[in-house]
Amino acid sequence: MAVKTDRAEKEPMRFTTIKARLDPTPEQAELFEKTFRCCRYIWNRMLSDQERFYLETGAHFIPTPAKYKKEAPFLTEVDNQALTQEYNHLARAFRQFFKDPGTFRHPKYKSKTDRDSFTACNHMFESGPTIYITRDGIRMTKAGIVKAKFPQRPRNGWKLKRITVEKTKTGKYFCYILYEYPARKAEPVSPTPETTLGLKYSGSHFYVSDDGSTADPPKWLKDSQARLVRLQQKLSRMEPGSKNYQETVQKLRQIHEHIANQRRDYIHKESRKLADQWDAVCVREDDLQELAQKITRGSTVDSGFGRFRECLRYKLERQGKQLVTVDRYTPTTRTCSACGAVRENDLLEKTWTCPECGAVHDREVNAAKNIKQEGLARLR
Repeated sequence: MAVKTDRAEKEPMRFTTIKARLDPTPEQAELFEKTFRCCRYIWNRMLSDQERFYLETGAHFIPTPAKYKKEAPFLTEVDNQALTQEYNHLARAFRQFFKDPGTFRHPKYKSKTDRDSFTACNHMFESGPTIYITRDGIRMTKAGIVKAKFPQRPRNGWKLKRITVEKTKTGKYFCYILYEYPARKAEPVSPTPETTLGLKYSGSHFYVSDDGSTADPPKWLKDSQARLVRLQQKLSRMEPGSKNYQETVQKLRQIHEHIANQRRDYIHKESRKLADQWDAVCVREDDLQELAQKITRGSTVDSGFGRFRECLRYKLERQGKQLVTVDRYTPTTRTCSACGAVRENDLLEKTWTCPECGAVHDREVNAAKNIKQEGLARLR
């Protein structure tokens, strides 16, 4: 979720996205496939020419897609906006790389195994917009009206900005429709200790709160993950390239997609519940990549806790509430939440006794309490 201020109207604007499932005809699906290939082709050609030009002159220059249409006439068969957006994406990738090479890597070439997608912007003409939705579909340049299933409809005043069409590994087509609309400024909420929650990421659970409650992924998500393990074991015993092998690979792709959807659904529902119940939530800014090297129980990176923090942040901000982040080097697990004494070593016990006051602590609950106390101190 992003917010900007329109200079002309001096009115804060917000962006939101609606994801819809597409049901294209065979002709429309062929056009999408051709657009995916053309976008990949134009990206690789522009990147190659940019590298060659830099080696020869020492200057940065990216040719526009129009340069290649004469030698590659098939580029004229797809939406020109999709090619223009590839140029914009490549230019932005280089700007980010030049600005902060330590964080952003040099743009790389695209292969057939990469994500199949293209983006097109909406333009207003006297005859009407180039992209708009209908009762049961969405109109796109050259493709016409493509049948679609919308989980929700845009509200009055929402302005369609652009659309991204994607094909998943399981062969499904989706579109992501970006809308811009005036943002209503939420009244700031002043949190109190009673209306503030402290959360600690947990390897055995999803998170542990300062009141001792835990959040565990639903049983159906664990069942899907167990099914994935069985399919992977079955695949390892098959002959690569055989018909059964290819069928099992497709089943693996479907179960991977299913698990991702289940995890995303759980994250959104859990973050919505917390955002509605609490005036402020305190979390530690843990580096999940670093934690994954230390924690052997479960998959830290695949847990989705990083996405959960971001979902929780924007859901709280919409209501005038705050997500307070605590420095990841704060010794929350080594600090006694009762007296404030700090142990020298973190021995990773599930429970421990404070040598100063004798309080017995659950490791994760104690850490969540310290995160809450540190967050409240930052709010003052």
